[in-house]
Amino acid sequence: MRPFNLFLAISFVVAAHSCSGGVADSSSLWVSTVQPLFDIQCVKCHGPIQQKGGLELDTPEMILKGGDDGMVIIPGDPAKSPLFLHLAADADPHMPPKKQLSEAEREAVRAWIVGMGSSTNEPKALASEDRATNRSYPSLTAAIDTLVAEGWEKRGVQPAPPVDDAVWCRRVWLDLGGRIPTREEVESFLKGPSETRRAELVDRLLNSDGYPKRMRELWDVFLMGRPKRDNADQRRRDNGWWTFLETAFRTNRPWNVTVRQLLTARPTTAEEKGASWFLYERRDNFQAIAEAVAPIVYGTKIDCAQCHDHPLAREIKQAHYWGLVAAFNRGKNVEGGSAVSESAIGGFINFVNLKKQSQPAVVLLLNGKSVPEERPGPDDKEVDSGDKYIDPSASPKVPKVSRRAAFAEAATTDNPLLARAFVNRMWAALVGRGIVHPADEMNARNVPSHPQLLDWMAQDFISHGYDIRYFIRGVVLSRPYGLSPGTSMPEAFAGAIERPLTGEQLARSWRIAAGLAPEDEGLCHAVVKALPEVLPKDYNVSFQQAQFLSGSSALSGLLQDAPGTTVARLTSLTGSEARVREAFAAVYGRSPETSELAQATGFLDQTDAAPLDKTRDLLWALMTSAEFLTLP
Repeated sequence: MRPFNLFLAISFVVAAHSCSGGVADSSSLWVSTVQPLFDIQCVKCHGPIQQKGGLELDTPEMILKGGDDGMVIIPGDPAKSPLFLHLAADADPHMPPKKQLSEAEREAVRAWIVGMGSSTNEPKALASEDRATNRSYPSLTAAIDTLVAEGWEKRGVQPAPPVDDAVWCRRVWLDLGGRIPTREEVESFLKGPSETRRAELVDRLLNSDGYPKRMRELWDVFLMGRPKRDNADQRRRDNGWWTFLETAFRTNRPWNVTVRQLLTARPTTAEEKGASWFLYERRDNFQAIAEAVAPIVYGTKIDCAQCHDHPLAREIKQAHYWGLVAAFNRGKNVEGGSAVSESAIGGFINFVNLKKQSQPAVVLLLNGKSVPEERPGPDDKEVDSGDKYIDPSASPKVPKVSRRAAFAEAATTDNPLLARAFVNRMWAALVGRGIVHPADEMNARNVPSHPQLLDWMAQDFISHGYDIRYFIRGVVLSRPYGLSPGTSMPEAFAGAIERPLTGEQLARSWRIAAGLAPEDEGLCHAVVKALPEVLPKDYNVSFQQAQFLSGSSALSGLLQDAPGTTVARLTSLTGSEARVREAFAAVYGRSPETSELAQATGFLDQTDAAPLDKTRDLLWALMTSAEFLTLP
């Protein structure tokens, strides 16, 4: 065990994943603290499903309406607000029943009510004209810069200073190339004209071999989740899923086309073969399919609407959940491959609500569209026959009237939610947080931090033909993307939000820092297994992950004294200071600060280990530090 390295690894657990921040107004308090508290303690009895005493506590607007006994809060005056007074330990009636909130929780409610006394702080929906997309900008980047800056002004937030070109280069290489740049790549970038070098690098990366691989790694997780079985990655690769995704990003296939292909699951070329794996891997589990499809085409999970209308997001109904199930329940995996067939008949189901009422499941989309379909009568018996299929002898057979294809067409044509879902998720991946957070829960419960920006970007994405490269280019060249850390209000995007590297980024970057070629499938698999999360709602690092960073044989194998490696280069130098400076340049792409130089040289000089071991320990410590494990 390496004590110096273990200290840095545990520091990463504490520093890189701690959540800091203050509350600026009642809106922020509501989103960050009060709403989650009420969701857990109150909304079950006072929400969309049940309204005891005529009171609903799921939104500020409903709270302000009060209940059967009148107002429950007096904005600005918690001492006269029944909702707050009933939270006291000796209150009668006492809320919530059989539960006492902590002092911190009661204080959050009190502060929220105080903040409600200011009209500028009252949470309220923007008028439709305020959210209109009729403002014009010369570019997507200009729109982002303008609308985010307007948000800073409204919040009274000062943005952090921009990072320098070297740090920005490292950041964009990680985001678009999936690894840190080599020293030569950074030097080449810095030699370019200052006015154009950032745009030129972005264009070069978007056309590189690393870009489609990096996007595939992200969207494989977004669409399919991290594999839970060791052979799942191999199956995704062997059945063409990875090729399908990489081809889509390499050729810049419009996003709506890609989504339509994976929903219909009828590939026509070898490169499209893997499209069907999105459905096939879920093994005819139509509810699992519905729950995977919703965040893609609607931008929100709908899992909570299985047994009743969504208890928190009023617009999500039980009919939406079962309608999405019905869209796919005629499908069946074909054994011996990855094809998914579809029957021309059947699949008519009913669902039962909490009142024990049975209702037919029809293909109803969250955007209000529906897929019209003639439902057989209770005494009618459907008969399957060859004339119902385009080619009766084909395998798999494709029905002339395809429910799955009809849904795919409706979901990818004139469906603004599809574009909103993509731009919000991609913004989150590149900036660290969605405009709606969490990124896969874009519903009435989660208000956009910048509604005008989200509207504008989604409409602009549609008007540019769902052009993914165009969108990514606009974001990474924007001012918010290039800021340094320095804000306690992440939803303002006034400073870079801490983003831990994914396992794939880390594996390649470790090899670059060690002086090796970036690709190593075995190392990548080991790191992903230890650090599997990608864009989680909250970062929670386990002790097992800290142990991996402190004693991984996968990392140890990179730090060998072989010709051309960083270890060999460092051991060839004379003096601890020279080795430290070279180590910082190789790992961080910068020079050490005075305090860092003193600490690191002191470590090398005071340790009794052999020079080679000391060099390896120094590199190990730097490569597992918070700075290396997060985007700059």
